[in-house]
Amino acid sequence: MIRRGIILWLAALISTAAAVQAGARTPAAHGRERVSVTESRERVSVTADRERFAAASDATPIAAAEERERTPAACDEGWILLSRDTAAAYYPVAVANGEVGMTVGRDPFAFGPVVLGAAYEAGSHGSVCRVLEGINPLGLELEVDGRRVEAADVRSRAQWIDLRRAVHTTRFETEQVTVQYAVRALRNMPCALMAEVEVTAAHDVELRLVNRHMIPADFADTVHFARTVFCDDGRRIVATGSSGSYNGGCDHVAASSTFLCEAPCVQVRPGEMCIALRRGERVTLALVGTVCTTASFADPWNEAERQAIYAAREGRAALVAAHERLWAELWRGDIVIGGDPGAQLDVRFALYNLYGSIREGSRRSIPPMGLSARGVYNGHIFWDAELWMYPPLLVLHPELARGMLDYRVDGLPAARRRAYVHGYRGAMFPWEGDDRGEECTPTFALTGPLEHHVTADVAIACWNYYCVTHDLSWLRREGWPLLREVARFWCDRVTPNGDGSYSIRNVIGANEYAVGVTDNAFTNGAVRRALEYAAAAAELCGEEPDSLWRRIAAGLRILRFDDGVTREHAAYAGEQIKQADANLLGYPLGIVTDRETLLRDLAYYEHRIDPQNGPAMSYSVFAVQYARLGMAERAAEMFRRAYRPNLRPPFGAFAETSTSGNPYFMTGAGGLLQAVMFGFGGLEITPDGVVQLEEAVLPPGWTRLEIRTPRGTFIKVKSER
Repeated sequence: MIRRGIILWLAALISTAAAVQAGARTPAAHGRERVSVTESRERVSVTADRERFAAASDATPIAAAEERERTPAACDEGWILLSRDTAAAYYPVAVANGEVGMTVGRDPFAFGPVVLGAAYEAGSHGSVCRVLEGINPLGLELEVDGRRVEAADVRSRAQWIDLRRAVHTTRFETEQVTVQYAVRALRNMPCALMAEVEVTAAHDVELRLVNRHMIPADFADTVHFARTVFCDDGRRIVATGSSGSYNGGCDHVAASSTFLCEAPCVQVRPGEMCIALRRGERVTLALVGTVCTTASFADPWNEAERQAIYAAREGRAALVAAHERLWAELWRGDIVIGGDPGAQLDVRFALYNLYGSIREGSRRSIPPMGLSARGVYNGHIFWDAELWMYPPLLVLHPELARGMLDYRVDGLPAARRRAYVHGYRGAMFPWEGDDRGEECTPTFALTGPLEHHVTADVAIACWNYYCVTHDLSWLRREGWPLLREVARFWCDRVTPNGDGSYSIRNVIGANEYAVGVTDNAFTNGAVRRALEYAAAAAELCGEEPDSLWRRIAAGLRILRFDDGVTREHAAYAGEQIKQADANLLGYPLGIVTDRETLLRDLAYYEHRIDPQNGPAMSYSVFAVQYARLGMAERAAEMFRRAYRPNLRPPFGAFAETSTSGNPYFMTGAGGLLQAVMFGFGGLEITPDGVVQLEEAVLPPGWTRLEIRTPRGTFIKVKSER
């Protein structure tokens, strides 16, 4: 994908250290175990310690029978990821709502940094812009009888993620208490996080629950404060606040939090609750925290407080109900697999993470790690968005995919400026885009100056949106102007040859190990499609397309070896590649369509992909093509290779490569979903909409596949042949 060849070793080192370090608020190690005794799955060695399970009725984190009703139930099979302690490393996963994201660790109240999707720190000499890690307003600590509860005090614990309801729950026991807390990034309040805490006393105890906002160390002008707000109706709301500045004091972030609780809780001071419990008594309370920045609000200080007050007035039950109602709407776009409970959970977890990374109306796209971490890619937007994450969302939730296109439409002025300064007409989209759509690739990475296929990838995504929605008014207003500018750019970017063909020189393709090459297969193929789609869009909008567009599209060189294998670029001689490139002409571009060439290309490039540092998506593409060729066993093998080596304990967080530890990799999730939907499900985006190819086959063990979309359900049943 991006500049991974240069810094992958550093990313793996940093992420692995982050996963296992023993900081006070950093998760330590544990893994997962099986609940369903009927489930059987093949696993690769790197994930042998990671157990998948669909929760069954005896999946009780705490052994006491009277507590069973408080844990995941059998009726939620296919929706619950459950974990218990092991000695495995721990890779936390995030709760996110498309605006904010926060990881949840293993240790008591181990909440990670809050990633704010709408705010960026500006770049400067020697550094590039990056998405903001904001104030975390959920800095909970629990004291029992005057002593803070630490990880060492925990005797038993369990965690589970309810994908259907989008809630991450932790439950642990100490000698004095049993504690359970459920964490949500509220879908109904995009700037808000909420933790519900329940404590049951094993003995008579006095509890003290303290909330201290966690402010990143690099913020300036940091302030902690507390306010008691006396509302018009006489109700008193106590809010804890904090703020800081970034971007050299030009921008600010503010957070506010308030407890939602009733007797026997006593708020002795802002951010501090005291509770006396007798043996067997239970108390439940909630903490809501909001985070706002000047990227979205002129006055983030008062806005954060207003939102906290609104949450307090709504109440815990209403907030949870609204959150779950919105997630129920998201799950109307779902994938249901019969015969493989493990794959069902893997696929739903991929959807859960993608859904948590975007929201309707945000006019933002999805970075490689979503809102799970700022990571080594800084929250930048790559081709990953259009080529890998976008197609599943486009089919399941076009309104979410629309937001990703809105980001590119809003970035069109920046893309025009980029083309201008490179000496071209039209629009040249950035390889790594920031919040304004400007180029922000680090200068050491040649992908920034040379990986131009992203401009064609954006155009293809634009056309596909029209194909799925048939929204002609959108095409005239936004789609056609973008496609026109892309076509103008490529007319300037190509080089005519003496034989009437066209070449594109000095590029980096999908295989980033090949730098400055001529006639890269994927680049030329993507440009061909972009020009064809621009011409088609012009005609639909009543415009006259430039005759050069189709002439260049037909004349772009797609090179082959003597034996008919598609040659990746003009100088390619069989060396190791980073990821699939020439194979993308088979899917998703649909340029190579005959069976013999597809099989030759698959066989040739499969063993040339870097097994250590290659990202996961190559095998997703192979799985799609083998499934469409009717080769179920080979498709299943590629499907497994597309993600299982990359899963990390305890929940199956998706790492970028088989050797890295930087989850959650949304790009890989998009590839995994494409293997299921466009491979096994046989879906195809055409000018007539989404159709289903009859020749696609299910993998062995799957009995049924349902792809539920707003326009109906696509069903594939196991053939009896």
